[in-house]
Amino acid sequence: MNQSTRWIPLDGAVNVRDLGGLPTADGRTTRRGRVLRADNLQDLTVADVRLLLDDYGLKNVIDLRSDTEVRLEGPGPLARTPSVTLHHLSLFAEGGRNTDVAADTVDLDRVLPWQNRDAHGTPEQDRSIAHYLGYLDARADSIVAALRVMTRADGSAIVHCAAGKDRTGVVCALALEAVGVHREAVVADYVATGDRLEQILGRLRDSSTYAADLDSRPADTHRPHAEIMEKFLARVDESFGGPLGWLARNGWTDEDTVALVERLVGS
Repeated sequence: MNQSTRWIPLDGAVNVRDLGGLPTADGRTTRRGRVLRADNLQDLTVADVRLLLDDYGLKNVIDLRSDTEVRLEGPGPLARTPSVTLHHLSLFAEGGRNTDVAADTVDLDRVLPWQNRDAHGTPEQDRSIAHYLGYLDARADSIVAALRVMTRADGSAIVHCAAGKDRTGVVCALALEAVGVHREAVVADYVATGDRLEQILGRLRDSSTYAADLDSRPADTHRPHAEIMEKFLARVDESFGGPLGWLARNGWTDEDTVALVERLVGS
């Protein structure tokens, strides 16, 4: 799997890539140009918008940011594009004052009672996993709605938050798992954000919305380590029988799965 071919070069965002080209358990690969993932889209240029519309047929934006973020940052230039529908689906469980770039005040004993934080884990990783499980608990409706937007046949969808790492990472991981992408590839897609971490943090530090949260922690604690996604998905397996089991408990149907597979993988 060549991660480098999936990056989409834009001037106004740095963590943008296509979820196409990932291997599935039945020997197929996900389709290109169906679902994209990104960091904050506030700074997209006219040329960026044009590329997304013309080259990817963008029709739907899945905005996972909180109400506070949207209020402080604005909805972004794609919200002013008549052919694009904006779906604001906040996950709400942010750890910092305005965003999820800092996971700070988590009661780990309460949220992660099964995890004894052995030599292979760190408090930062534990906080991230607790954060991700918090998304499932707080806003299952938003996650299910986001995946249903991905099933739409009219053009592509782009899902984003602030850094394009945590909230976007969880939603994309669940979507990829639901269509049968190899877990190794799901984890690798999550980790790929680390290739752009310096640029991502640089962008967010330019915004008063995110700067204080970022500066409260060393930069490397924001890195998306493979163990974080592996342990998160393992917990979903243990508690719900896997991502599809969790989705089913929250209103997702077999028909939804068929539609998502048809859209992201095809026949």
